[in-house]
Amino acid sequence: MAELLQNEEVLRLLSMTKDGLLFAIWETMYVTVISTFFSYVIGLPLGVITVVGEQGGVLPLPRPVMAVLNFVINILRSVPFLILMVVVIPLSRFFVGTSIGTTATIVPLIVAAFPFVARLVESSLREVDSGVVEAALSMGCSPLQVITKVMIPESRPSLISGFTTAFITILSYGAMAGAIGGGGLGSMSLMLGYQRRMKIILWVSVVVLVILVQIFQSIGSRATVRFDKRLRGTEGKKKLKEHKPEKSGFQ
Repeated sequence: MAELLQNEEVLRLLSMTKDGLLFAIWETMYVTVISTFFSYVIGLPLGVITVVGEQGGVLPLPRPVMAVLNFVINILRSVPFLILMVVVIPLSRFFVGTSIGTTATIVPLIVAAFPFVARLVESSLREVDSGVVEAALSMGCSPLQVITKVMIPESRPSLISGFTTAFITILSYGAMAGAIGGGGLGSMSLMLGYQRRMKIILWVSVVVLVILVQIFQSIGSRATVRFDKRLRGTEGKKKLKEHKPEKSGFQ
């Protein structure tokens, strides 16, 4: 163990230098958090519009507008991420000034993720009971109030679950971005682990990615259960049965 910790390759791997593991983890989380935030800034409203803007929805929009919106979302979702990264290079240069590096990968990540987020949000909102929405409308609620006070709160557990899925997906996309010069764990595993045949770096990068996914999945699952009224009601019934006194023969 002492010899392993004194190994120069291992010490460099654990350092905060440009080629260090801790720095790679920081780059990965930086890209993932920023990309997820902007993906939801764009994807959340689009997902809401795809539900409330359809015919018979809370806020119907013209059919051509909905057709164009769904077409754009479907097209962007159908393009593989590696191809999309190359196609979006001019857009990265426009916003960031370069197409190589950690920050440059944020642009293709957002372009690839926001359609996915929009569909996740759409799926979550469609789970809301239509009777609840109709009741809110009958009480005189405006479309904005129905969206913000009824639809989104009612679908909160599903939205949290979708957020967890989106975050983990963007995390995996960020690792793939190492193929075009992006930073983080993906770049470390490809450039150092694979191309330079440093197997310890390759496997450590993979293990760290797996651990990160497990951590965020556990957090998301716990949050989903906490905000799910149905699960809380089930747990409450179980606890009630456990603490319910047995009937005696005198009753």
